[in-house]
Amino acid sequence: MTDETTPHGSARNGPHDHPQHASAADGAYQDRPDDAEGGPAAAPGAADDGAGGDSGAGGDSGAGGESGGKKKPRRFVRAVREIGILVVVAVVLSVLLQTFVARVYLIPSQSMETTLHGCPGCTGDRIVVDKLTYRFTDPRPGDVVVFKGPPSWNEHFDSNRSSNTFIRGLQEVGSFIGLVPPDENDLVKRVIAVEGQTVQCLPGDKGVTVDGTLLDEPYVKNPPSPLPGADSPCQGPYFGPVTVPKDHVWVMGDNRTDSADSRYHMGDAASGTVPVDNIIGKARWIVLPFSRIGSIPSPDPQS
Repeated sequence: MTDETTPHGSARNGPHDHPQHASAADGAYQDRPDDAEGGPAAAPGAADDGAGGDSGAGGDSGAGGESGGKKKPRRFVRAVREIGILVVVAVVLSVLLQTFVARVYLIPSQSMETTLHGCPGCTGDRIVVDKLTYRFTDPRPGDVVVFKGPPSWNEHFDSNRSSNTFIRGLQEVGSFIGLVPPDENDLVKRVIAVEGQTVQCLPGDKGVTVDGTLLDEPYVKNPPSPLPGADSPCQGPYFGPVTVPKDHVWVMGDNRTDSADSRYHMGDAASGTVPVDNIIGKARWIVLPFSRIGSIPSPDPQS
């Protein structure tokens, strides 16, 4: 908005406006004969004052009223236009940021406990996923990644979209601008092995190994969830050896006994590995709830 200033009038005290002159003038005026012409002599002045009042004050008032009446709609239209522009800019920035830079995801399950908190019906962590890093580098062992589930991982996936066409359309628009989760099976796990590496955990192993070397995994939930395999060094079913194909990664959850990760999809064409092209980004920070705000650790278990 612009600040408007109102002009202020001021009385003029000219060098010739002296009281005595005004008095003399008054006397001269009063000494004039009150004839037919003199009597009405003041009338034109009065009439002029009246005309001045009508055309000046009245006219100005009319013009001011009309101008004020026009200004209000103009200001309203301008305000609406400015708000509309701000909304459009905000939506465009949101789409660009969430498509190319980063996006917030909700953790819905406990497969990444205790690194990431989530469970059905509870307040799961909300994490910021960096979408830029893997445009320039490849995923590395230890990275926590969000990825689109390959076909064999989507067996139990239920769409979060409404069956109502109108509501579904609103959900799609909301998803486009980042207000509604995308209608896809997005998962979060930790990269354990990358292309060309061989991963396994077999009877006699003290834990998961990559290329024959035991991993150092401080992020694994300990003690493990009391589920089958909890008393095994593998904390789950035995698996491997699996050599990770080109442009794929082997992923596992930090809550090993309660994570349906690569171990449970070894029967598919990629032996349970995930294509790098399916990776959406790297999980960087927990932003909600406030009590858990912080960065997400990604130590290299092979180092």
